Amino acid sequence: MAKVGMPRSQKAVVLLSGGMDSCVCAATAREVHGASNIALLHASYGQRTESREARAFREIADFYAVTQRLMVRLDHFRAIGGSALTDASIAVPENGALESHGGEIPVTYVPFRNAHFLSVGVSWAEAIAARAIYIGAVAEDSSGYPDCRPEYYRVFQELIRVGTRPETQIEIVTPVIRLKKSEIIRKGCELGAPLHLTWSCYQNEEEACGVCDSCLLRLRAFSEAGIADPIQYRRAAGVRR
Repeated sequence: MAKVGMPRSQKAVVLLSGGMDSCVCAATAREVHGASNIALLHASYGQRTESREARAFREIADFYAVTQRLMVRLDHFRAIGGSALTDASIAVPENGALESHGGEIPVTYVPFRNAHFLSVGVSWAEAIAARAIYIGAVAEDSSGYPDCRPEYYRVFQELIRVGTRPETQIEIVTPVIRLKKSEIIRKGCELGAPLHLTWSCYQNEEEACGVCDSCLLRLRAFSEAGIADPIQYRRAAGVRR
């Protein structure tokens, strides 16, 4: 699922959250399909930083001059709850607290979220005759997030096959799933991806907090890549390698 064996002229839908991984996916899709053949999809789901992530989506879409874009709202996630990202009563862990939980699923996991994103993506892809859906899942996260594992996308690929028109051919593409975060950053830099426009923070919408799990993963990845993070942080905890 890492490569697309299809002509450059084929259209692709990219699930673009506004974060680093999805931004590098967009850069990859642009490289494979051409700037005029990518369609960008963003889903807000009642997360704490939804307005900032939506802004990142728009700015990345503008950077690539993509006109075919779709923004949807999946507000039922806030009503469902069960995640620190959508439920204000659950605190977002700070200063590496998630690492102490070992293999447990972290409180920032949003129950079955990626299936909802992919379902919207498949519907849109089928409607606009796109042949691929890019998603920035990273297997490095899979010990905590079950919907980031490669087998998850293999199974969903079969669902697409049996659940769409017989003539529909849509491939799920996961170009960063086998990469470490630092490797994703290097790949993004090689492709000229606008990492300075991306947003990773789980807590704040004005200035990244620097201490939530997502900020720490990002800071560590830039440190390991030997590249300066282009965004500003309110406070940066010590980054452990």
